[in-house]
Formats: sequence, C-alpha cells, structure tokens
Amino acid sequence: MWVKTHAWAQTGRLHPAGPGLCAAVAAAVVLLAGCSSGTAQPGAHGHATAKKNSPVLSTLGAPVPVPSTVERWGSFFGGSKAGNFGTKSVPVKVTLPGTVAEVGSSNSSEYALLTDGRLYAWGLGTQGQLGNGRWASSLAKPVQVRFPAGVRIASIPTDAMPYDTGLAVDTHGNVWGWGDNGGGELCRGSATAYGEPVRLPLTHVTALAGASNHAVYDSNGTVYACGQNVSGDLGDGSSGSTMTPKPVAGLAGQTVVKLVASYANSGALLSDGKYYDWGMDRAGQLGDGRLGRSVNVPVLAKLPGPVAQVAQGGSLWNNGQTLVLLADGSLWSWGNDRYGQLGDRSIEPRATPVRFHAPDGVTYQSLATGSMTSYAISLDGNVYAWGVSHVGQLGNGQHTRAQGPQFVASGATSVSATANNVVINVPNSGS
Repeated sequence: MWVKTHAWAQTGRLHPAGPGLCAAVAAAVVLLAGCSSGTAQPGAHGHATAKKNSPVLSTLGAPVPVPSTVERWGSFFGGSKAGNFGTKSVPVKVTLPGTVAEVGSSNSSEYALLTDGRLYAWGLGTQGQLGNGRWASSLAKPVQVRFPAGVRIASIPTDAMPYDTGLAVDTHGNVWGWGDNGGGELCRGSATAYGEPVRLPLTHVTALAGASNHAVYDSNGTVYACGQNVSGDLGDGSSGSTMTPKPVAGLAGQTVVKLVASYANSGALLSDGKYYDWGMDRAGQLGDGRLGRSVNVPVLAKLPGPVAQVAQGGSLWNNGQTLVLLADGSLWSWGNDRYGQLGDRSIEPRATPVRFHAPDGVTYQSLATGSMTSYAISLDGNVYAWGVSHVGQLGNGQHTRAQGPQFVASGATSVSATANNVVINVPNSGS
C-alpha cells in the first residue's frame, strides 16, 4: 500500500509431484470422473473454503488438486526499469493449481497461498521477489515460491509486503523473506537481495506487514521493526534505521492481532480493539487529531469504538490513508483524501477519523487500500472501489477518479491491495 519511487503509486508444502505431472494427472482423472460437489472444505486455517469441484483421486490413489482462480487488476511497477507493467483496467483471472486460502500483494507482484501450504507468485521478478530463484518476471503465469523441503506455509501478510520483497510464515511460526531487501527489512543484518526464501531471525511470528523498505513483526508477543526509518515508521523512538530487529516502543504487554504498513507508516490493532499507528503525518495519517506532526512511537487513533479491521495505504510524502471497520459495523477513515480514497466524498485531508458509508443496502465485511484507491467486499461478496484510477486501479474499465464506490466484481472472499494493483480471491469463479 505504498511506493518507493513512483510518483503515483504507493507503497503469510507439499510436493507429491511436479506441477506438470499434477496437471496431466488431474486432467485425465477429471475426464474419467466427471464429478462435482458444492460442499465446503476446511481451509489452511480451519475455515471453510467453498469449492466448485471436490478433490478427485488420481490413478495413484493420491488427491489431485483442483485448479481455482483469483482475479487481479491495476498495474505492477518496481525494480530498475521505470513504468507500469501488466496493466489491466478490469479484473482478469489468474489460475492456480489448487484451492486458494489467502491472497497478498506488493508493489510489483501478487501472491496466492494454497490450502496445501504451497505459495505461488506472479508479476515483476527482477529483484527476486517471485521467490523462484530465477530473477525474471512472470506477469500472468504464477510460479511456485521455492521454500526448502518440508516447509509448509501457513499465512502471508495481506496488508502488505515491502518494496519488491515477499514475506511468509510457516506452520511452525518461522518467518521467511525474499526479494530486494533494500533497507534491511528482512532483519538479517544486511541489505542483501535473495532470489529464494531465507529464514529470518524471528520465531513464533503471529502477525507481520511491510512497505517501502521497512517491516514490522510480532514475534513471541513482542513487535519488532527492521529497515529504513524514513519518518518514524519503525516506532522504536529513534530516527535511525536498523537491519536487525528492534522492539517497537509502547506495546509491551499488549496483544496484537494485526499489523499493517504503508510507505512511511506502520500500525498495530490490539485484541481490545484499540488501534495504534506511527510514522509520517503530513496528511493526518496518524488519526490523532494533529496534522503534520510525525511521531516515532505508537499513538492511539481517536475512534468512537473498538476496531474490528484495519487497512493502511499511501504513497510517498504527499498522501497516505487508513480505513477501519469498527465492531459496531461503522466505517471510518483518515489521512489524505486528494482523490476521494477516504470514501467520505470529500477531497480534504482528515487528521481525525471521519465516517464513510457503503452504498444503500450494502454492508461491507472487509477493506483494503492502495496508493490512492480503496476497496471493500460486501457480505454477499461484491467488490467496490473508489479513488484514483490512472492505471486502472478502480477495475471498472475507467481511468478517471471516483469519489464514491464503484462496483467491480462479485464472488470475492478476500482482497489485498498495494501500490497500483489489487487481487481478490474468488473461489467459485472456476478456471
């Protein structure tokens, strides 16, 4: 939800056989079996995941993954070559070789975690951010992120990942990173780039997020930060950068349930519904009622009730915004609103949270926000977008901004947005 250099964009396995063999066996068995089911299967975290087709048995007796799709739009950017790549102004399907549990995004790439613990990526790859060891892009075709044998991924950050860098947490709570690592956000003591995942020096990780060249991690109940400290975004009370983990100040003894990040900001949602953020404040990004006073320690956002969900976004110095869904169902936002990304049909910056609303008769269940475009999924799976759309971020085929929600797609269960791109999980859309 952030950007590093682009003036417009912002800034959580099993291998029974190779993908080619699995696809061939699956195709043969489907022709023989011709069966389908509308039942729900448990996902990677115990949640039911709807499936169009039930797993069928191969001739070898092992379950054959049934392909599923996600949808994406907007554009990728990053690396050493300027410009936007893979631009789509309406949703396009990306087919994965199994049921998708989670989707995630960075400025330059997108990720899909399958229920069997495999992780796939697509987009720009010249900084190693696809994690397949090739340092090459794959804009439309997903490639498998190459973890060491026996590593099974349990989660990926959905809001969001650092610049040209990927993150994931395995089933043992170990965190893995790969890609650019330009500010040392992988906490390994250097800014070395990695074409395949490497294990980071953090254990029992339960939440994580990154943006630009910094990242935050909840490890063993303590929130740590690594990377560049552009405007207090490490939250450790200093103005210095670090390539090794440093504790975020003021959160000791608090239970964190969600971490978020954007260009020069970070945030933590606590189990009691309080939301703290820190970093840049040029457009009121901190939501504490003050404008233009950046802080290097967490401050409490002034909200009328406990927060159930939070999304943070922004790009460079001239913007940045946060959207929250409260436990009572009300929607609030603050920060920059130059292109209507706060959803309150204004273009004025907001240093104190303001209320915004879903369309009449619609209830939002989840939120996301990119550089200067915001997104929501309704209870019935419809996707809405509002804000800027110069490279198709709205997903409605238009390249003009929208100050109110625009219908984009249906059948979605989750959404992730970073920079100028967005990806949704649509488990029943077919391949």
